[in-house]
Amino acid sequence: MFLDRLIGFLGHLSPLEVLYYFWPFFVLDFTRYVLLDALVLGYRFSRRSGRGGRVARARKELYSRRPLVSVIAPGRNEGKHIPTLVESLARQTYRNFELVVVDDGSDDATPVLCRSLAAKGKIDRFVRNEPRGGKASAANTALLYAKGEYIVHLDADSSLRHDALERILLPFFMSENVGAVGGDIRAANAERSLATRCQAVEYLKALSIGRAASSALHLLRIVAGAYGAFPREVLERLGGWDVGPGLDGDLTLKVRKLGYRVVHEPDAVCYTSVPTTFRALARQRYRWDRSMVRFRMRKHRDMFNPFWSSRRFANFVSSTENVGFTMALNAKWWVYFTQMILLHPGSVQYLIVINYVLYVLANAIQFVVAVAVLGPTLRPVERRLWTVLPVIPLYTGFYLRLVRTYAHLMELRYRASYFDAWNPWKVSRVARAESL
Repeated sequence: MFLDRLIGFLGHLSPLEVLYYFWPFFVLDFTRYVLLDALVLGYRFSRRSGRGGRVARARKELYSRRPLVSVIAPGRNEGKHIPTLVESLARQTYRNFELVVVDDGSDDATPVLCRSLAAKGKIDRFVRNEPRGGKASAANTALLYAKGEYIVHLDADSSLRHDALERILLPFFMSENVGAVGGDIRAANAERSLATRCQAVEYLKALSIGRAASSALHLLRIVAGAYGAFPREVLERLGGWDVGPGLDGDLTLKVRKLGYRVVHEPDAVCYTSVPTTFRALARQRYRWDRSMVRFRMRKHRDMFNPFWSSRRFANFVSSTENVGFTMALNAKWWVYFTQMILLHPGSVQYLIVINYVLYVLANAIQFVVAVAVLGPTLRPVERRLWTVLPVIPLYTGFYLRLVRTYAHLMELRYRASYFDAWNPWKVSRVARAESL
């Protein structure tokens, strides 16, 4: 039987042979994504009682000063989501904010709906860009009309937990020189399909736990466009958003290059609608993965210089770690499987099964860590996501890796991001000419 042969194969492996056969897991993935994150977050969790005093002092200062906050929500054809966003803002514990919505040339009922909400006083400022200018143009339009001392950028299909606005502001009052704060992004429609369940687990692991660990190490490299906060003066120094896709990662790198700190706030929870089918998800990730090449390897390649004058060494580490674990370690799997097929063809079936079991266990550990760290903010639907853990190694190990590899190759060879309909053609043409 196969199981007997599998047990026999394992029983004859020495410790060095285990390391040889499964080096991608033990040397790289488990160490980086499970062990390191668990140690960092464990240390941070152990100091949570001391952090409580800092949070209380920051909250007191926030409510003492009561700065005006501009919540800007640029979007296109997002009319069906705007009421949910408006309702979530109406429940916020922090009340001194304005809502600025920019419609980027929608061809649905978005303008009619938003004007109706504005007439009822639920949207403070509604602006329509016509013709369509792209996401960056819409965000910059909102910035022009915003009056707040702090700018909170939201995707129009997002909604906030009741205390999310307060929570994302607190880091500005807890530490000096904070230039950007990223909120914790969760899947709003987690139970819609298998695709949304897989994304919900991924978001808990990578966006919640992964970014919290990166933030603790001062290596956070992206503040998600779905929910991020910035001092107005920082955005004005940078001239706002540059053309995307990937404009959120681009803006974060520019904030870091100015010398500001970028932090993640896991208690500032935002719910965003994720693609409901694997086909739609592939299109989204194809866009995201190309932007990593476009911005990190081209536009901001100066961050790979560890001796870059007047800037912190952490910028070099952050960019190197990102490209290394996203591109180089993505390619390592192709090297690994080629090595196993050529050198050990009779053992490939055992290696696939054992690797699958190892990664299921690793995902289970990550899920337990996420529940322990994020417990108070988790919804019941998120706690039930353990049922999909057996699928996650196939989701991240094969499906997302194939999309990522294709995206990297297309961007490296053809600069495909400049021809994406996500941006208007006239915008992409200017961006390509100016290498943005």
